[in-house]
Amino acid sequence: MARIAEILQRDSFETWRNSKEQRSGNNSLPLGKQDKSVCRICHGLGYLRQDLPVEHPDFGKVVLCVCRQSENQQKQLEDLRSLSNLKTMTRFTFELFNPDGYGLNEVRQRSLREAFTVAKAFAKNPNGWLILLGEYGCGKTHLAAAIANYGVSQNKPALFVVVPDLLDHLRMTYSPNNPIGYDQLFEQIRTAPLLILDDLGAHSSTPWAQEKLFQLFNYRYNAQLPTVVTSNHSLDELDIRIRSRIADPSLSRIITILAFDFRSGVVRTTSELSTLALHAEQTFENFNLRQQELTAEESENLRNVFNCARNFAEDTKDWLVLSGRYGCGKTHLAAAIANERDRQGDSVLFVVVPDLLDYLRAAYSPQSNVSYDKRFYEVRKSPLLIIDDLGTESATPWAVEKLYQLFDYRYNARLATVVTMASEATLHPRLKSLFLDIRRCTTWEIMASNYRGDLPSQPTRSRMPAKRR
Repeated sequence: MARIAEILQRDSFETWRNSKEQRSGNNSLPLGKQDKSVCRICHGLGYLRQDLPVEHPDFGKVVLCVCRQSENQQKQLEDLRSLSNLKTMTRFTFELFNPDGYGLNEVRQRSLREAFTVAKAFAKNPNGWLILLGEYGCGKTHLAAAIANYGVSQNKPALFVVVPDLLDHLRMTYSPNNPIGYDQLFEQIRTAPLLILDDLGAHSSTPWAQEKLFQLFNYRYNAQLPTVVTSNHSLDELDIRIRSRIADPSLSRIITILAFDFRSGVVRTTSELSTLALHAEQTFENFNLRQQELTAEESENLRNVFNCARNFAEDTKDWLVLSGRYGCGKTHLAAAIANERDRQGDSVLFVVVPDLLDYLRAAYSPQSNVSYDKRFYEVRKSPLLIIDDLGTESATPWAVEKLYQLFDYRYNARLATVVTMASEATLHPRLKSLFLDIRRCTTWEIMASNYRGDLPSQPTRSRMPAKRR
C-alpha cells in the first residue's frame, strides 16, 4: 500500500501536469494573444513542487507560487485595514500635526518635537518598539495613527487598534455566530508586521485581559516585531510582566510628551479645577514678613519658611508641607510658589481639598462631561500640585481612601507637591507616615499668629519639627 506522503506527492504532480497540459494550447498562441491573467510560472494552479533531490527533506512538498503569495499579502493588508478602522482617522497624518504645540514653554515644546521627529523616522523604518507616554490630548494618538497611515500609504501592513477595542474583538470571537475564530484573529494581531496599540492601561484589568495582553506582548517581544504603544499611564502602573518587556532599552524607545491637551487649539496654562486665579496677587514680592509685630523667634521662623518656599519655587522637587494657624501666611506662600511656576509656563494645579473631593464625586454623575478616571488622573499626575487646607475635609472612608491613593502615587513617583494644613489638623496614620519621611518631604510649622490681627501674637510651640533635613 502506498504511503500517504507518496500519494500526495503523486497527486500534486499529476494536478500540476494536467493543469499545464490544459493551458498548453494557450501558451502556443502567438505572442500578445496569450491570456496574461494566467500566471506563467504555475499556470494558474497557485502551487509549485520544488526541484529538489530525493534525499532532501522538502522533496515533493508543494509551495505557494509568487502569484498566490502576492494575493495572500494583499488579503492580509485588507484584513488589517478593516480591523484598524483607519478610515475614520485619515486626518491623523504627520503633515497635519503641529510639532510646536500651543503656548508651550521650551521644555514642553522640545518633548513634543522630539516625539514628532522620532515617530516620523519610525514610520519610514519600523524597527523595535516605540512607546509614547503623556496626558490626555498631548498628541500621542495622532502620532501613532500617523505612523499607521504612512504605512498604509506605502502598501505596508499596519494594524492600529485601541486596546479596549482589541479585547472586545477577542471576546466576540467566542460567539458561535462570529465569522472569524479566536485563534485566527489573535494570530493576525500578534503577527502583524507593524502593530500600533493605543491607550494601553485604559482597559479593564481582569485576569483574562492581563493574560491576553501578556501573550501578545511576549510573542512580539520574542519575535522582535515592530510595535508602537501609547498610554496615559506611567510604566510602573502597568502589569510588571508587560512593563519588563516595554522597558527593555535594547528594544524600546520611550518618549514622554509633556505637552498640554491641544485638541481645542487654545493655550492652556492651568486646569479648570485650579483656583489659582483667585490667588493671583499672592506673590513672594508682596508677602509681609511682619518684622515689627512678631517676636524674634517667630520672625526668624517666618523668614526661614519664606526662604524655603522661595527655594522650592526655583527647584520644585519632592514635597513641601506648611502648617500653622489660620491666617499665618501658609496659603499665601503656597500660592506664591504656584504663581512663580505658572509665570515660567509650567502646569500648576492649585486646589482646596474639600473642593477636590467634590469634583471627584461629581465625576461619578452620568451628566458629568468628564469621567472620574480622567479627573483623578489629571490631579495625581499634575507636574506641580498645591493641596490647600488638608484636614478640613469630611473624613469619610471614601475621602480618606481617595486622598491616600493620590498622595501615595505622588510619593512613589516623586512628583512635586505642596501641602498646607492647620496645626491642629488630624491626619490619617497612612497619610502622616508619608509626610514624616524626611528623605522626600520638608515640613515647616509657621509659628506666627493670624496676620489679619484677629488673634494676639503669642509664641507657640511647634507641633511638627521646625525643619526636616
